[in-house]
Amino acid sequence: MEKQVSYQQKFDELPEYLRKNVELYIDFLLEKQKPKRNTKLKQSWAGSLKQYKSEYTSVELQKLALKLRS
Repeated sequence: MEKQVSYQQKFDELPEYLRKNVELYIDFLLEKQKPKRNTKLKQSWAGSLKQYKSEYTSVELQKLALKLRS
């Protein structure tokens, strides 16, 4: 029968750089388990481009936004 080794013993056998990876992964799993807040999407920006309605189409604005992001 195999000898049971605790997680702490296994962790202690790892090199330092792998220990950091394990810690980061544990933090990731813990964060993933937290309940997500149900926040409503804020659309306070809606209508703020109304003044440009006659100058640009929505497609042109999307292309311009994409160009500005890159």
